[in-house]
Amino acid sequence: MKKKDRKIFVLDTSVILYDHSAIECFQEHDVAVPIQVLEELDTFKKGNDTINYEAREFIRHLDGIAQRDLLTDWIPLNGPTKGKFKVVAKHDLNGVDATKVFQDSKNDHQIINAALTLQRQHKDRKVVLVSKDIALRLKAKSLNIVAEDYLTGKVQDMQHKLYTGRTVLDDYNEGLIDTLFEQGSLPVDDLGIKRPRGNQFFILRHKKKSILAKFDPRTGLVGRVEKQNVFGIGPKNAEQALAMSALLDPEIKLVTMQGAAGTGKTLLALACALEQRRMYRQIYVTRPVVPLSNKDIGYLPGDIQSKLDPYMQPLWDNLKLIKGQFEKHDSTPKRIDEMLENEKIAIAPLAYIRGRSLSNIFFIVDEAQNLTPLEVKTVISRAGEGTKIVFTGDVHQIDSPFLDAESNGLSYLIDKAKDDPLFAHITLEKGERSPLANLANELL
Repeated sequence: MKKKDRKIFVLDTSVILYDHSAIECFQEHDVAVPIQVLEELDTFKKGNDTINYEAREFIRHLDGIAQRDLLTDWIPLNGPTKGKFKVVAKHDLNGVDATKVFQDSKNDHQIINAALTLQRQHKDRKVVLVSKDIALRLKAKSLNIVAEDYLTGKVQDMQHKLYTGRTVLDDYNEGLIDTLFEQGSLPVDDLGIKRPRGNQFFILRHKKKSILAKFDPRTGLVGRVEKQNVFGIGPKNAEQALAMSALLDPEIKLVTMQGAAGTGKTLLALACALEQRRMYRQIYVTRPVVPLSNKDIGYLPGDIQSKLDPYMQPLWDNLKLIKGQFEKHDSTPKRIDEMLENEKIAIAPLAYIRGRSLSNIFFIVDEAQNLTPLEVKTVISRAGEGTKIVFTGDVHQIDSPFLDAESNGLSYLIDKAKDDPLFAHITLEKGERSPLANLANELL
């Protein structure tokens, strides 16, 4: 590749905190990091969250690359097809100065100035600012700097490609529906279905007749899925019945459920976990803590439990709903309370799993769309023998400022794991919370 065709990518702090190996992901192009990014990473290096790990790993990686070289000079990256790397420490501006344009010398504007400096120094090459911060990208574009999101780890063209886990076949052969209903399962080839992915679900219809089915990659059979009621909770639609099938299948160790609020994701996961309580040492329910308005939870009043309760409340609400399905004379709600007291059921923030053993646990991760791909990988990699992990979330309702529908950990997991025999996914579309909640999802 000619030098003029090699681009220069300028990375901001949000990219490094998302992926500490980002500077290695631009093939033969050159990569630069403004010195203000190093300054910001220094403030993130202490702590136990994933972003703290990313900051520390990048600093170590940079130290290994630099060795005895000066970071302000272009340093070759490892590999014959790799470009070069440098830190932009000084600005060489002629005309446009972001700190003056926006009347603020904060780091974001200094990062833009680093890109402007490289534009001035390399007029024959394309300079691209890469950031997961939409506002920063818009500011850069307003000053004639090409700005892009960091695409590594993103699900491309998600609108058309994100796996739903189920296929609906209308006008299907009525005789095959009857045979499948009678025999319980049939070879996939006998049903005339194109080779499915992993544990793929099917809704086979002929006029008013229909049947739910699932392909088993271990046997090559498509089996009938029956609706089940567990702990007072039963499916209210076909999608929920399919989800419960995956949740209750001991051979499926990893389940994802994606859907809007009110589709029953967390409730179904909790009910199915309680149904299988004797199979697991513990039921662990968690969710990531995304601070409100980007403020750390430390600003909230009270002790640590008081600070965390607002974040965990949706999980408690679902558990109360399950308990409310039983009559007063039924002992089931009392048994659930005893399981909570004995920590057979544990509800806590995701950060609390660090250092814990995840062997023989039914592990539910709620609001997984607020996790990065690395965080999802970290959770799954901690799974020991006999553990089942369930991720639930809505990829279109993300609270993290640097994640979107394509780059969050839930979308990434669904896209990467869809062919694996240990994995099953179902997208829930029909809201069942209430007609009013459905109105909000559909019209507002």
